[in-house]
Amino acid sequence: MSLQSPSNETDTQDTDKNNTHAVFTKVRKYLQTKIIGQSLLVDRLLIALLADGHLLVEGAPGLAKTTAIKELSSVLEGDFHRLQFTPDLLPGDLTGSDVYRPETGEFVFQKGPLFHNLILADEINRAPAKVQSALLEAMGEHQITVGSTTYQLPRPFLVMATQNPIEQEGTYPLPEAQLDRFLMHVFIDYPDAKSENLILELARSQAKETYTKPAKVEFSLTKTDVEKAQQAVLNIHMAEPVQEYLVQLILASRNPAPYSEELARWISYGGSPRATISLDRCARAHAWLNARDYVSPEDVQAVAYEVLRHRLLISYEAEAEGITADNVIEELIRQVPVS
Repeated sequence: MSLQSPSNETDTQDTDKNNTHAVFTKVRKYLQTKIIGQSLLVDRLLIALLADGHLLVEGAPGLAKTTAIKELSSVLEGDFHRLQFTPDLLPGDLTGSDVYRPETGEFVFQKGPLFHNLILADEINRAPAKVQSALLEAMGEHQITVGSTTYQLPRPFLVMATQNPIEQEGTYPLPEAQLDRFLMHVFIDYPDAKSENLILELARSQAKETYTKPAKVEFSLTKTDVEKAQQAVLNIHMAEPVQEYLVQLILASRNPAPYSEELARWISYGGSPRATISLDRCARAHAWLNARDYVSPEDVQAVAYEVLRHRLLISYEAEAEGITADNVIEELIRQVPVS
């Protein structure tokens, strides 16, 4: 029996890492050709997949929120389900329920739509609190409980929930404790003129494809690829000064007075320990996605807005002055020195 030498083992691991990164690079480029003018959304969607988390996306209708996760599902080895949240939705409509079979006299569990790899929770704030809680429990625990039985959800498992910032009538806003369950809160805006023209060209070509056979994607992102990438992200090197900088950003959000009187007036509550963990995972994923084997302070700053904006509670005084969570995060980054 031949044993592989340590050097050969290292070479094999490096090759696996390079191959996995190459697949994600292809996926990233493919998504950017299908979701034009929303590169931030594409990157944050991939970071959520790499960091094993979930996204809350806010933007006006028609900005490719649904298209983004559908296109990701077209290259991912897994399945996709879209859930339209409405006020009459029940928790069992998500989780599934026990169904009585008269022929056997037994109850059989019928899986609900949460048993898919990619979930689009469209307009999550239109569903009542019980339904939101059922989804958020599944997101946090990767499992659901029906009656006395617990069922594991498939992996990878990624939820992209959307909110429409325009219509607020008949909505049930997510409370802060539930918002904290989301890895990132992404704001998306309208594309620029150049992107708008490219969107028109893409829409025309897709319309033509309805009369012909659409081109098949030449590659796929397997579950093994995702697992290897998630492991690689966890193994990215983070120097002690960078980790200390990351921690100090969160601590400054909780105790801002030593840094700035303005920050102290603006912040009612800062980031939780979950914010620290999320910032660490996202910064690592950002570095890996951009082909670096170490985390820099710039990686931390790049994802800070999406990680923190839904975790900071802004004071009424700040809101009256028109101060947003993004303004507060910008000030935190300006005030906290890089170690």
